Amino acid sequence: MNVNLAERAHNHNWKLDPIVRSLLDTDFYKLLMLQFIWRNFADVHVTSETTNRTAQVRLAEHIPAAALVEQMEHVRQLRFRKSELIWLAGNTFYGTRSIFEPAFLDWLEHGFRLSDYEVVEHDGQLVMCFSGLWTEVTMWEIYGLALMSEMKTRAALGRLSELELDVLYARAKTRLWDKIEKLRRVPGVRISEFGTRRRHSFLWQEYVVQAMRAGLGESMSGTSNTYLAYKHDLEAMGTNAHELPMALAALANSDEELHASQYRVLELWQKSYGGELLVMLPDTFGTTQFLQGAPDWVADWTGQRCDSKDPFVTGDEYIAWLMSRGRDARRKRLIASDGLDVDEIIALHEYFSGRIRFSAGWGTLLTNDFRECHPRGEHDFDPISLVCKVMTVEGRPAVKLSDNAHKATGPEKEIERYRRVFGSVAVEGAAVVV
Repeated sequence: MNVNLAERAHNHNWKLDPIVRSLLDTDFYKLLMLQFIWRNFADVHVTSETTNRTAQVRLAEHIPAAALVEQMEHVRQLRFRKSELIWLAGNTFYGTRSIFEPAFLDWLEHGFRLSDYEVVEHDGQLVMCFSGLWTEVTMWEIYGLALMSEMKTRAALGRLSELELDVLYARAKTRLWDKIEKLRRVPGVRISEFGTRRRHSFLWQEYVVQAMRAGLGESMSGTSNTYLAYKHDLEAMGTNAHELPMALAALANSDEELHASQYRVLELWQKSYGGELLVMLPDTFGTTQFLQGAPDWVADWTGQRCDSKDPFVTGDEYIAWLMSRGRDARRKRLIASDGLDVDEIIALHEYFSGRIRFSAGWGTLLTNDFRECHPRGEHDFDPISLVCKVMTVEGRPAVKLSDNAHKATGPEKEIERYRRVFGSVAVEGAAVVV
């Protein structure tokens, strides 16, 4: 907690202070998904690439492509440390010990590698493109997004004087404390830090996690950042993401297989993890159609994460669906994780209190909220919406429909086909901010 952020920012030397300093510096769900892919789809080839949905911020004008490549090459040279693998092997995650099997951990130590990549400039943006075995490509997502986000930050920091850096971080710390103070007055609120992919910087994320832990105590459930969980003895949080249903859908050989793929991925996940880690993410092709067509056993899963639909609406929908299937919603978990900030977290907690076990996955607006903190009133530190999505699977296009049409990805003709197969209506949701 005694890190002088302004001084470190003023004296950045990337070889001493790299952006990604450990292969554990990723969301915990990526490791769980990697083991799932390694076990079930080891020979599948994919491509993925990054997109800056905040198109007015022209990243190529702020980040030298050569400097980005240098950082990426540093990441490719990293290896899992013996102490990190021992921690993964021996730690208890979600109350379960030995969630990572010995053969997988041995592969992490001796066989894991990151795929080849290409950095291209297009219309003022830098785009990272990855291609190779799915096991080699998938981990690039968080590393790549964290690199791009922090390089944008470092470019802006380099334009400030030492005094201005002091002012910037003083304002950001005050804002963080104000948020913590609001949450401290809310009994029973549960927060997990989900901000790795679009963080201001690694050092700031670490500061935020420590401040949240000190200020909120047990209300701070943990962090999705595996390295910070390892380093600071916190719970590592996360299960799976849209990438899995997108890939299995792309592998389907008929419309019938395509529609069934959203449940097949849950079957495989449940089998792979022995009935643990059962939090579903049903919005890949539309939440409503997913719930309407779900087999009854899906209602036995632990809970649901909502990521692209109004969380008040989707929470009510999930509770009503559980009741229609004869399940007690009060024993289930609802996790909101889309662009949350403190006031919405408190409102959601109060709205669902006593109805379902609500918790918040707090991301960008926790670890990168420097809005209005710039000492000259500029917007250089405002967060942007960076994503990295799977594009093809065995040469076939991958599609995400989402509950928010702004978040749909894939070729337009395939999106139309998927909407027909899934019966999912395009809903013009909220503008994507983060």
